Amino acid sequence: MHSVLLMLTSLTSAGLVYAAASRSAYDDNYAQDRAEIEDLLGRYAYAADWQDAEIYPALFTEDGVLDWARGVARGRDAIHEEVIGMRTAFAAQEAEAAPLRPARLRHFITNLVLKVDGDTTVGTAFWVEFDNRNAERLAYSGAYGHSEDTYRKVDGQWLFASRKIFNENMADRTAPMVNPAW
Repeated sequence: MHSVLLMLTSLTSAGLVYAAASRSAYDDNYAQDRAEIEDLLGRYAYAADWQDAEIYPALFTEDGVLDWARGVARGRDAIHEEVIGMRTAFAAQEAEAAPLRPARLRHFITNLVLKVDGDTTVGTAFWVEFDNRNAERLAYSGAYGHSEDTYRKVDGQWLFASRKIFNENMADRTAPMVNPAW
């Protein structure tokens, strides 16, 4: 009986060690992938808010798709042109505003939900835009919504393969009444 208990204890311990090691490896990969995707989203928000026409398209795969308020851009060159358009539109709005201080636009991304499957991941997140494009330069929430994204790992780096942005301030960009976080 003692031998049977010792054997069961050994098998159970070995199983727990194996399970812990397997679970730890999964968690480490998931945690690493999630951290890299969260970093991508942060770099995306900064590139959007500074209308950085070099960084913004580089966050997408070569064949990446941006589906947003002004249409659909396919490929880095088209996405680059969209950012030039963002910069031009923002500069025009800035020129019309009172000269109190420069207007600023800031995006915040939160509630990220990811489903990692190897080198491809799908995810959704809420976003909110803060703005101060008014005569007093007082902050207000300019818009909000969520995105539905596909990420692809290319040469060890996570990039957007596609990004669809829903904007609840625009009638033609509102989200359907279906929970996107599966």
